[in-house]
Amino acid sequence: MKRIFGIIGVAFLGGATALGGYKLFVEQPQVVIEKSVEPQLQTVKASYTPAVLNTSSVPTDFTDAAEKTVNTVVHVKNTAVKEVYNPFEEFFGRGNGRSKREQVGTGSGVIISSDGYIVTNNHVIDGATDIEITLNNRKKLKANLIGADPKNDIALLKIETDMELPFITFGNSDNAKIGEWVLAVGNPYNLNSTVTAGIVSAKGRDLEGNTNIESFIQTDAAVNPGNSGGALVNTRGELIGINTAITSRTGSFIGYSFAVPSNITKKIVDDLLEYGNVQEAIIGINIDASYNQIEGVKIGNIDEGSEALKAGLREGDVITKVNNVKIAKFSDLKGQLTAKRPGELVNLTVDRNGTELTKTVKLSKRDSFISESFGIELKDLTEEEKEKRDISYGVKILRTSHPAFKQFKVGKGYVITKINNKEIHSASEAKNILDTYSPRTRKRFILEMISPTGQVERYGF
Repeated sequence: MKRIFGIIGVAFLGGATALGGYKLFVEQPQVVIEKSVEPQLQTVKASYTPAVLNTSSVPTDFTDAAEKTVNTVVHVKNTAVKEVYNPFEEFFGRGNGRSKREQVGTGSGVIISSDGYIVTNNHVIDGATDIEITLNNRKKLKANLIGADPKNDIALLKIETDMELPFITFGNSDNAKIGEWVLAVGNPYNLNSTVTAGIVSAKGRDLEGNTNIESFIQTDAAVNPGNSGGALVNTRGELIGINTAITSRTGSFIGYSFAVPSNITKKIVDDLLEYGNVQEAIIGINIDASYNQIEGVKIGNIDEGSEALKAGLREGDVITKVNNVKIAKFSDLKGQLTAKRPGELVNLTVDRNGTELTKTVKLSKRDSFISESFGIELKDLTEEEKEKRDISYGVKILRTSHPAFKQFKVGKGYVITKINNKEIHSASEAKNILDTYSPRTRKRFILEMISPTGQVERYGF
């Protein structure tokens, strides 16, 4: 019996030794976490006293501005019939390969009067054969194009309706301040009446490579495709800009959007209603582009007989203000002039060799325009010139550089009277039409002209 217990004891001792060795040398330790406790943050005192904000002056509720705006912003649908060339159809004998196809584009617009005038971007309705407006209450109406300014990308539409329409009030875009809250209202991706908020990021912004608009309001309010032509409003619900462009590699909003200032928009609308085209105001000076000081625009030279010369401006003067509005760069000056009409008086503050002077200048009308795409400079005819040629419309050619004009010996002294049978009444109108027929568009048009000898001549391009 003792022998049996001895064997069992030895076996037990051997098993215990083996198990202990396994635990010690073979088995890896297992860690089980039953509860995780977050460490408490350490409080550190610093020699900093935070400022107490007056929250009553900080706008945190945009509902009033949004309510005033959403019903004044409309959806704009444009339908354009464009000619499309398919070389395969021509190759396989299916006609000449050209066919007409309908293209539809969308954007936004802003009602600016109770009787149905609407502002939008020119690029929203450019080339449209049919324009349809959808109000915020889903009612659809046809719109007519009253006029457009491609240079500043603004167009004026009109809808006819028996009811009084809600409309927006123009604000003074010169008074908009960097850091001020703004709302962008439009129809991105066909989403009706979308409101986004941001701040004014910059003013007088000129986009690199953009030769048309040179005085944007920059904001970080989200703007996407379909917002073009929509409203940029302040916290009082006043229109301070027309949303126009975004900077993006993807085509969608990435943080920067741009609007045509309301002062420029209102001036263009007034001109289109009163004159049928935009009256561009100039000082009568050329700018010294080499000037690279921190602020101001330096006068390079002054036109002979100009109002600027009569007012006492001199070559080398640095313009620092227009009517007490600070001028830091050329786009600031451009924006101020674009918002004004010929004949207006402006006070120019200039720095002349360290001395600040103020000169009152009467703005002149720009009467010569250059179509870069066709290398032609045009100028309005005087009433005496019209009477001499016995015509009531037309613009004269100052110079040409296009090979076709040189081939036909068309140049200074010729008068363009019609483009594609449309009577031409101003140099700016002719320039804008010619630019739509730039060589890259491959559109054909016919110029009707009167030669210096009084002969009517027609040329196809």
